[in-house]
Amino acid sequence: MQAFDRLARPIQKWIRSKGWRELRDIQARATHHILTTNEHLIVAASTAGGKTEAAFLPLLSDVLDREGLAGSGFDLVYIGPLKALINDQCKRLQDICTETELKVTPWHGDVSASIKSKAEKQPSGILLITPESLEALFIRKGNSIPHLFGRTRAFIIDELHTFLDAERGVHLRSLMARLELSIGRGVRKVGLSATLGDISLAKAYLDPDRPEQVADIVAQGGDSELQMQLRAYINGGEEDNAALRAVSDHLFDRLRGSNNLIFAGSRGRVEEVADRLRTKSEEERLPNEFYPHHASLSKEHREFVEERLKSESLPTTAVCTSTLELGIDIGDVTCVAQIGAPFTVAGLRQRLGRSGRRAGQPAILRQYAIESRIDQNSHFADRLRLDLIRSVAMINLLLIGWCEAPNRRALHLSTFVHQILSVIAERGGASAKRIFATLCEKGPFRSIEPPLFVSVLRHLGSPGVDLVEQSEDGMLLLGKRGEKIAEHYSFYAVFKTPEEYRIVHDGKTLGTLPIVQVLAPKMALIFSGRRWEVLSVEEADNTILVKPAPAGRPPKFGGEPGLIDDRVIQEMKRVYLDDAIPEYLDETAAGLLCEARRNFKMLGLETQRIIAIGETKALLAIWQGSVKSNTLALALSAKGFTVAAYDGLLDVEGKNADCSLETALSKIQAAETPRIFSSNTNLMFDKFHPYLSTELLQQDAMSGKLDINALPALADLI
Repeated sequence: MQAFDRLARPIQKWIRSKGWRELRDIQARATHHILTTNEHLIVAASTAGGKTEAAFLPLLSDVLDREGLAGSGFDLVYIGPLKALINDQCKRLQDICTETELKVTPWHGDVSASIKSKAEKQPSGILLITPESLEALFIRKGNSIPHLFGRTRAFIIDELHTFLDAERGVHLRSLMARLELSIGRGVRKVGLSATLGDISLAKAYLDPDRPEQVADIVAQGGDSELQMQLRAYINGGEEDNAALRAVSDHLFDRLRGSNNLIFAGSRGRVEEVADRLRTKSEEERLPNEFYPHHASLSKEHREFVEERLKSESLPTTAVCTSTLELGIDIGDVTCVAQIGAPFTVAGLRQRLGRSGRRAGQPAILRQYAIESRIDQNSHFADRLRLDLIRSVAMINLLLIGWCEAPNRRALHLSTFVHQILSVIAERGGASAKRIFATLCEKGPFRSIEPPLFVSVLRHLGSPGVDLVEQSEDGMLLLGKRGEKIAEHYSFYAVFKTPEEYRIVHDGKTLGTLPIVQVLAPKMALIFSGRRWEVLSVEEADNTILVKPAPAGRPPKFGGEPGLIDDRVIQEMKRVYLDDAIPEYLDETAAGLLCEARRNFKMLGLETQRIIAIGETKALLAIWQGSVKSNTLALALSAKGFTVAAYDGLLDVEGKNADCSLETALSKIQAAETPRIFSSNTNLMFDKFHPYLSTELLQQDAMSGKLDINALPALADLI
């Protein structure tokens, strides 16, 4: 039987109305699979590859043609990471459902109370919801969960890759597990994604007990032709913004007159580039078509830019952070530009998927690397052209189809605290046994053993924390502080943006910097074009006290938050050792690549792991990603050295009379449990970290942001 013939008649009628000659291959395969099995499923295809229809056409047909489950509830639950994405999908599904008489209900903070109230009374059809709004249902209407979801046949999880390696993803897994416990049965899960590294890890996310039974349908072929260029620009003298202005001018010349996305990194750089492009338009006496887009801007402004892109009535280029990386429908864009090296290949692939969506149109990537003019005092990071080399490495990995896999070691204790409070709030009280069964045995926190679980509970109930308390019959209840936290609307989200810390020198605030890595005294950071040594990290008021760090002139760019994978760093090393010049480099980039390779050899990095630079300074080549680099940096900082971590390289400063660098490395290598934390190490990154003890914070950091087990091999440099 043809896939089309398996679909319900109203769905067939809709397909004919669209003038489709046939289903896409991925849609046909998904239709056969969904309508003949009950297995969980992953549908992977490029942006605009037909994933939504591949899932919903057969799932809707299943609802229309098969007898429903007993009870009440929404038939299908679509879970999306963004309100804007839900709004887009709602319009698409309402179009599909015009012939089906099935209701489509969006549910998030901007949806009116009347729509929600009507859906609560008679839940049916399709519910489109964010994890945060699903959490709100558990807190506010925990007793209604069976009524709302008793008939649910499937969860459709869009942009699955965004949930795999994040607090928010663990949160969603916990909510789905709790929902299944409430209705007394499992629910089929269908994950949609354009970007997956190791698909086996995505399968384990959907079904940790039987990942091998999760099916996958991956689109074959159909990718657009890819056109790309990596252009390099050099800053002149001390005028740090000259190269960025040159990049902006090149973008103006190449992008004007079409729809495009420019990913510029930080919000400050987004505003700078957008302002330059707007000014250029005024100078040329042309209407402006370049607009900033980031989370700090008003919702009205962001929607204006999105609608202008989508309407295609006027040429529009959005200069953005990662806000437009996900699948919000903004129509077709001609080109994606990336200023500076991204931190993940997955993110680069997702961004590139915005271009080349029309048949016969190529996907276009314009990558820009900004480098400093070097002299004898230049920092090694500038001489090695790390930004350029990382860009080359990521493009190489993109071309072979690799991207990062999620970190499955992390405990996610912040989200665990949140879910403990949520389970108690949902039920008005819960036993420790029930919480452990719900979250650890049945839920996503399976790496949390009973001793750790007990430690967390005891701390949450300790004086001064007061998140939970125990009644005489042993039930756990919300404490005074816990009640106040759970009652506030901000409780529903487990994530927060990276904390902005004030950088302070001699009582003067230099600016703010989002911190996503572990920092401790004696470590170094790059800020405002200078290298600073950390004196202390004051978590109470989000302040980092610094002093100027010794050494040559620091690299001009760097400091955008992100963790880089081991594979990316190893590909960077391969690029240094290679002789070939990638065809996608412009003349300047090719010249800088050759220069970087010469400096790589001159520094001795071909053969040496420890390179002395003067009497008190050394360069350690460990060629590992951010997690391992930061771990060794902390261990050396604990022994009195000032350490800055770059891409696979550690810049070590200091002369310890009692312990040379070589001796320190030997001690770290030999230690059974090397010391890496001091009393002033910042460990609070996630929303509920302030309610954990120092010992618990250290355990959490070592499970995700650090890798203490790798220290012996990392320190084996001699």
